[in-house]
Parts: sequence; structure tokens; C-alpha cells
Amino acid sequence: MLKTGKVPEAVLKRSIIKQIKTRRSEILVGAGVGEDCAAIELADDEIFVTSTDPITGTSHDIGSLSVHVTANDIASSGAEVIGIMLSVLLPEGTEEEELKMIMQQVEEVCSRLNIQTVGGHTEVTSVVNQPVITATGIGKVKKDRLITTSGACVGDDVVVTKWIGLEGTSIIAKEKEERLNRRFSPRFVKTAKDFSDYLSVVEDAKLAVSVGVSAMHDVTEGGILGALWEIAESSKKGLEINLLDIPVRQETVEICEEFGINPYGLISSGSMLITTPRGSDVVKCLKDAGINAAVIGKVTEGNDRVLLGGDSKRFLEPPKSDELYRIYEQTT
Repeated sequence: MLKTGKVPEAVLKRSIIKQIKTRRSEILVGAGVGEDCAAIELADDEIFVTSTDPITGTSHDIGSLSVHVTANDIASSGAEVIGIMLSVLLPEGTEEEELKMIMQQVEEVCSRLNIQTVGGHTEVTSVVNQPVITATGIGKVKKDRLITTSGACVGDDVVVTKWIGLEGTSIIAKEKEERLNRRFSPRFVKTAKDFSDYLSVVEDAKLAVSVGVSAMHDVTEGGILGALWEIAESSKKGLEINLLDIPVRQETVEICEEFGINPYGLISSGSMLITTPRGSDVVKCLKDAGINAAVIGKVTEGNDRVLLGGDSKRFLEPPKSDELYRIYEQTT
């Protein structure tokens, strides 16, 4: 069992540093005993892009999630993710094997996305009751290729990739597996759990940028409704969105119905929200690569953010607390 405080050097070496195998030439100084900083070299015409995210909503696959969420943020800027730093807080009573497993999850995703873990901090502390990881991603992009959330233009198509609610559905299926098995088939529940295999939008972003985009924003806490509000608010533009065109898996719909939550407000890593003057071309490029996507509306003049659903019409509201947190209020 790991003792309270900073993890011992022997644990650091065998269960953290030894698990870090992916290397990049830009990293001059990376993770190591006694190293307080990472050193990274970029070309003259490149700029740094950084992002940081805590993973607090679940303890399942927390290592994988920490990399995906931060890599997705970096990818939404049009940048290539090159490095990640991790602050890992573990509750008292944590076994070293759990720490090692977390780092193996981290490295598995890093290897897939060609990201180097360049440093961080690991500590056992009484202030947390489950593992908490804060990941800081480091990316690079050519100065003239930077994409922002605020770049949406009037007349742009609004595109969303894959399906909304993938992350939330997977988390619920893992956290509430026993209850779901009483209602659905084992195959249905396994499919929902395996939505965690689709959480990266790094390729989505790369392909969309190759066609031409004005803004991108990965869909995380607050779901698609939160992401739509944020891209409109940041760009100071209006929106007209058809809710029926937003892609959502049947597993997500049925699991949300079981818990009485709204899939449009459910955490949705795995989906990228894109504005582009060439929506149909972006969708075709993504689908040709095997990535589902759909045009769901338009960027409009003014500040009205309109949601259309069949014969209904309502206005988009500022983001609320993510629907995921509502399942923890339910006792069964």
C-alpha cells in the first residue's frame, strides 16, 4: 500500500517513469527523477498551444480519459499534441498496482496518438476519496494555422462528428452496470461501455482542418448544448440548430431514458463541434475516413441561438451542470 505523501523514488521509477515509452524529438528534457521542468524545442514559425483539464467524474479508465480529454482540447485548436504533464492525486489506501495501471492506460493512449508524457507529480493524500488526475497538454501549430472557438462566421455550416454523449454513456454503463444489466441485454451494456474506444477527436480535427474550418470546439461537460452555446458566445454570433439532425446512438437514448437525463446535456468527449463554409465537404471527408458526421445547422447574424425540433422552436440557454452528475444522486 502506498503511504501518504509524495510517492517514493522506487515507485516513481518502476510504476511511472518505466511505463513512459513514447518519445518525441521536440522533447529535450522529459520526465525523470529530480526534474522539475520539461524542455521543448519548436521551429521558428511554430507556436505553443496548451490546455489543462481535471478528471473528476469517474475513476474508471481515468488514465485514458486524462489523455484523451486534453489531447482533444489541443486538437480543437488545429494543433498537434506533442506532450502531456500529469498531476495525480491518490486517496489513502491506494495500492501501487492501481497507480501502475493508471500509467499503463496513459501510455497506451499516448502511444496511439504519439504523445510523450514529459513530467508531473504523484501524491497520496487524504483530501481525495478517489483518484484525481489533472492533465496539461502541450501542442504545436504553425502560426497561420491556429483555430479558435471564436472564429465562427455568419453563413457557416455547423458540423458535429461521431455521436453525442459517447463519454457519458460509457461512464454510466460502467458505473451503473448492475442496474443496466437488469434492464438491457449484456451485449447492449457492453456496446455502451465500449463507447470509450471512440473518445479521441484528434483525427476528426486533422481531417476537418484539411478541408477548411473557421472554428472548432470539442464537446465535453455540458454536452452538445453547452458546446453550441460556448462557440456562439465566443464568436458573438447566432445559431439555428436542428435537434433532429444531431447524431446520437440508440444506446445513449435508452440509457438516458433509464436515468431520466437529457442526452443533449451529457458529457460528450468523442464529438467535435465544427463551423465551416464547406459543411458537406467536411462531412464527406470524415465519412470517407470512417468517422460519422452530420451538418446540424447554421451560424447566423445577431445573438439568437435557436433550437428547432420538428414543429417546436426554443432558444438555447447558457450551460448548466452536466447531466452525468444527476446519476450519482440516484441510489440504485
